[in-house]
Amino acid sequence: MTDANPGLDVRGLHAGYPGRPVVHDVDLTVPAGQVAAIVGPNGCGKSTLLRTVARLHRADAGRVYADGADIWEMTQRQAAHRVALLPQSPRAPEAVTVAGLVRYGRHPHQGLLRQWSREDERAVREALEATGTTELATERLDRLSGGQRQRCWLAMVLAQHTPVVLLDEPTSALDLGHVVDVLELVRQVAAAGRTVVMVQHDLASAARYADTLIAMKDGRIVSRGRPHDTVDEALVKELYDLEADILRAPDDASPIVVPRSRR
Repeated sequence: MTDANPGLDVRGLHAGYPGRPVVHDVDLTVPAGQVAAIVGPNGCGKSTLLRTVARLHRADAGRVYADGADIWEMTQRQAAHRVALLPQSPRAPEAVTVAGLVRYGRHPHQGLLRQWSREDERAVREALEATGTTELATERLDRLSGGQRQRCWLAMVLAQHTPVVLLDEPTSALDLGHVVDVLELVRQVAAAGRTVVMVQHDLASAARYADTLIAMKDGRIVSRGRPHDTVDEALVKELYDLEADILRAPDDASPIVVPRSRR
């Protein structure tokens, strides 16, 4: 156990693959009820970091505490009660319905002595309601639009009822309207008291919807803080080797990145 506040607490994390270290000495704390967005160039270790935090990839060193408990001192099933991960390109069984998909989120709560219960049914119903997918419950997932499918995947993660939710590029391949819908849903999840950590490529959307922005490069955190204070021309240059102007949104002054032409 640890004396950390409830939420996510990562200490001195190193992770990688045989002969190829990827994540180097990462310290990260995200309190309950907040959204942290991880940004950085492709291949900088963002997805490996999330997989390691979710206990799907073994760390070479370091500790991960979720809601005050070390997930590496638990079984995989116990850890799945603390942390849920939605990967970049999730795959569903063929012809699964939306309700069937969301029920998968309750699998960590099943066992020989605990079968499907009213609590599970309630968790599925609440997840469908929270994501606005109740009317899609009987539809086949593969017949829905990209935005609808993403909300259904989020419903599955919410049904898992974990205090920590990890989202790896939850808005990839979505149009602007669906991006806003998903990110506003992310804010609602945090407002309900959960800790959300998401990988996000678009700096502007990350800055608008996150409480904390975490910038990674070459497997290390190079900057972190409030998006309004963190996103500037120097950070864009460091992360992407790109000259850019930083404008401010008229409603909340969140930073908007306008790349300059390379010509």
